[in-house]
Amino acid sequence: MMSRLILYTVFIVLFTNCKGEQQTVALDATDVFESKGIEIPVYDFESFKPLLNINDGKIRVINFWATWCKPCVAELPYFELINSRYPKNKVEVILVSLDLPSQVESKLIPFVKKQKIGSKVILLDDPDANNWIPKVNRDWSGSIPATVIYKNGDSNFYERSFTYNELEKELKKML
Repeated sequence: MMSRLILYTVFIVLFTNCKGEQQTVALDATDVFESKGIEIPVYDFESFKPLLNINDGKIRVINFWATWCKPCVAELPYFELINSRYPKNKVEVILVSLDLPSQVESKLIPFVKKQKIGSKVILLDDPDANNWIPKVNRDWSGSIPATVIYKNGDSNFYERSFTYNELEKELKKML
């Protein structure tokens, strides 16, 4: 577990921007849960915030959800379809779980494994939601599911559930 924490602490996401130059964003996980072959890095909001503003030409679909949220669980297959149907260098799906850290090993990891989720799953563990929710979007009430779709500074926020067709339609606005 400690080696994984160190690994994620120095974890650097490398990607290529439009001009072919290398740009890096360092993400420091505060912890990592690992069980049943699944790893879930944990971030507080300050460590997570860089994921909301990467300008590398890639579309990012960031979905805030939890295993206890029925509408969230119902729409997860649509995010998984987006993740599988679009090239990784064009679209990245990040599923931001808001489950309680005490339930990661008993609920989140078994859920991710059972559902065979291929998208990146992270846990946002920051108890000061009143502080960080408006930093994601000033109009967000805090209810989930909520999704941010962005590319190079152009961002759309949705506090609602999606069907696959609705999600793909919103994604295509960024292509």
